[in-house]
Amino acid sequence: MAYDSIFKTDLFAGQTIIVTGGGSGIGRCTAHELAALGAQVLLIGRNADKLKNVAVEIAEDGGKADWAVCDIREEEAVKHLISELIRKHGPIHGLVNNAGGQFPAPLASINQKGFETVVRTNLVGGFLMAREVFNQSMSKHGGAIVNMLADMWGGMPGMGHSGAARSGMDNLTKTAAFEWGYAGVRVNAVAPGWVASSGMDTYEGAFKAVIPTLREHVPLKRIGTESEVSAAIVFLLSPAAAFVSGSTLRIDGAASLGGRAWPIHKATNSESYNGFHRAYLPDVLQDKE
Repeated sequence: MAYDSIFKTDLFAGQTIIVTGGGSGIGRCTAHELAALGAQVLLIGRNADKLKNVAVEIAEDGGKADWAVCDIREEEAVKHLISELIRKHGPIHGLVNNAGGQFPAPLASINQKGFETVVRTNLVGGFLMAREVFNQSMSKHGGAIVNMLADMWGGMPGMGHSGAARSGMDNLTKTAAFEWGYAGVRVNAVAPGWVASSGMDTYEGAFKAVIPTLREHVPLKRIGTESEVSAAIVFLLSPAAAFVSGSTLRIDGAASLGGRAWPIHKATNSESYNGFHRAYLPDVLQDKE
């Protein structure tokens, strides 16, 4: 089997695209789709085993992938990483700033270290990657960057550290799009809502118990798939979005809209798209779909 992308198979032929957080979840799915569309994919993360496994999967499916371990929160490490990737693979044409992470906690219980760690992971690391890719490569030949946000439009109760970082990334996306447009560099972002991804299995306690009920708060009455996020990222990287820059695309089934005064009715005709042949349902959602 192969990735069943809706895009043409040679869309990114001859291009090199970095995917951070490429060892699992949405990053893994996006890397597979980009490779299926002809890109040389460079997987970046902190877990070598996960990165190697995804690179092997892509190779088995006929794609091209390489990987490197890097803590994107460390400035000198990022500078060295991008330099080495360019030396080995040539110009960087695309960057998917997907890496991130957080833990559920009310603001009153988050200490400074925990807050700063999440902000460094979800905002500072993405900034460092984008800056170095621009300075060392894209400023010379153009390119496209897609940043990862989340549904934080009404605040992010229970994950205020992540909400603050994601909101910052939304503004950073706009600034970078404006400042770097002269070089032919487009910068956009995606903001997924609730997506059936392996990350759901990392939560415990009360938050884990809520996950199977999340679909009831989505007008489409379902949870999204990794492929639906990946397809949006691919679009923003592609020539079809050649005049789109500084935008954030919400992928949340309209869950971020409306309010309690308007009831969500029983849904009909809402079918998911899942082109990822290696996708699997998180344990927390087993027997819940």
